[in-house]
Amino acid sequence: MSNFIAARPEDPTPVLEREAVEGECPACGATNLARYPVLSEGGWFMATKCQACLHSVERVAWNRLGYVSLATDTLV
Repeated sequence: MSNFIAARPEDPTPVLEREAVEGECPACGATNLARYPVLSEGGWFMATKCQACLHSVERVAWNRLGYVSLATDTLV
């Protein structure tokens, strides 16, 4: 039996890095857009959303398992 004890993370909440995107929200006119992965009933998507009103400007299908890329996904 191992006595390995995992260290607790310094920050208890995970941080999702959001990529800033140029443009304007068609719903509210704000210029604060960001692109980041989202999980919905249809699977994982790379979404561009307004950070002021959360309107989805664009949604593109992403990896089936999100951050995990399977070798079979790269086959054509």
